[in-house]
Amino acid sequence: MAEFTIFFAQGMAYLGAGIAVLTGIGPGIGQGYAAGKAVEALGRQPEAASSIRTLMITGQAVAETTGLYGLIVAIILIFAT
Repeated sequence: MAEFTIFFAQGMAYLGAGIAVLTGIGPGIGQGYAAGKAVEALGRQPEAASSIRTLMITGQAVAETTGLYGLIVAIILIFAT
């Protein structure tokens, strides 16, 4: 019976790691959307390029952290069991 619980725990950890990796989808979509809107803004106001670029990169960096947290959780789940 003890072997079953070890295998079950490992399987659940791998399943959780797979779900945690899926958190990378959201930041990818969000960053693409932000970059598209920044290009639209540059088309309307080219003189504000430096301000728009700075805000876009800052926003994308914040969005990327959620994907990195998901990756870190997945690595912890895989190697902690």
